[in-house]
Amino acid sequence: MKNTLCCIEGCQAVLTPAIGNLDSADSIKHFEAAAEGLMAEMAAPPELFAHDLHPDFYSSRWAQGQKAPSLAVQHHHAHIAAVAAEHGHDGPIIGLALDGFGLGPGNQSWGGELLWVDGPDFRRLGHLAIMPQPGGDIAAREPWRMASAILHRLGRSGEIPERFAAHAAAAMLPKILDKGLNSPLTSSAGRLFDAACGLLGVFPVAEFEGQAPMALEAMVTAPRILTGGWSLEDGVLDCLPLMESLIGRDAADGADLFHGTLIAAMTDWAAQAAEAFSIPQIALGGGCFFNKVLREGLIASLEAAGLEPMLPRLASPGDPGVSLGQAWIAGLTADRSL
Repeated sequence: MKNTLCCIEGCQAVLTPAIGNLDSADSIKHFEAAAEGLMAEMAAPPELFAHDLHPDFYSSRWAQGQKAPSLAVQHHHAHIAAVAAEHGHDGPIIGLALDGFGLGPGNQSWGGELLWVDGPDFRRLGHLAIMPQPGGDIAAREPWRMASAILHRLGRSGEIPERFAAHAAAAMLPKILDKGLNSPLTSSAGRLFDAACGLLGVFPVAEFEGQAPMALEAMVTAPRILTGGWSLEDGVLDCLPLMESLIGRDAADGADLFHGTLIAAMTDWAAQAAEAFSIPQIALGGGCFFNKVLREGLIASLEAAGLEPMLPRLASPGDPGVSLGQAWIAGLTADRSL
């Protein structure tokens, strides 16, 4: 998705322009032509092909079909590795990877991850509290569904049919959530943003993924923090008190409260990990960092806590930058075998 390719030779990394989602014959042809062009410019054939952990992506199948060995790289590991690679960071780093979706081990849906990354190695230190995603992928374009998931977590499922009466599926959603039908669990930060939008009535049904969070960001004027708006236990960051406070609130007021509290919660989360591992560098990767309020607020908050936030400078913080992280991990893995 949002595909690019990257090759690393020596200390130079070359990324292709964004190819886009590999969901059509034309985009696949574009991808294959870009790959051939990239490899033709290399001094020697590739030693190792890195690809996403998801086995169904065309890019994964393509990499596995090449003559050289292939290496599956977890999506959020690649996001943080891309930041480390750009900064020439040699050694462990704490990473906050925030986006909509990336496949985790055991077919888990990840997207709000606190990671320890050391080149080709990583550990999941924590994640955002798990939420059901009613309807599966459609919930990314219908924020009212993620708002319903929050109401379900709060034990307020009975409010869903009336609160979201304009949506035909709302009548059945309490039963669907109770039974866990077509409601895969996710730790996605993107879906948390969607839930906030759904609770505040900001694009309950969006034309494209990310439309509602972009609109919510545009409403922010003065971010502020809800005292007690989150909890941290065993690495799990739970913003349920914040989400409950959004119910019935004015959208612009809620936008300020949501962004300010989330920034404070993320800082608390990262600071605890930084202290535990004596690592002050915090890499920020994933599509949620296109959000200027989140990005700049978190940078300032982390710096005030004595930490060193690191963001992409040339590569994208979103999925177009993932190939850099994948290639860097592949290069370090190949070096180990020498």
